[in-house]
Amino acid sequence: MADQDNVKHLEDCSVSNALGTWVFSVAGALLAIPVGIKRKSLAPLVFFGTTGTMLDIIIGISQCEREHAERQMKLLEEAQATAGANNTSTETDS
Repeated sequence: MADQDNVKHLEDCSVSNALGTWVFSVAGALLAIPVGIKRKSLAPLVFFGTTGTMLDIIIGISQCEREHAERQMKLLEEAQATAGANNTSTETDS
């Protein structure tokens, strides 16, 4: 059950981070407008718009993976601390 919770959290995090970032998408569109007007073409809008969107998605997913790795390390450290405490208590009982 805990594995399903981790997978669900990772999916929720990926979606929220991928959709929550918009800086590069807006920057790409703002850069593409004057370039597109100068070239009298929509190609810069397509190029810079899709590049900005891809950067936003990649940054969001990498941020989510980083958060997930930190959470896993925290859980591992807690498990090791609990196991160490259990070993210490059993040694003093003997």
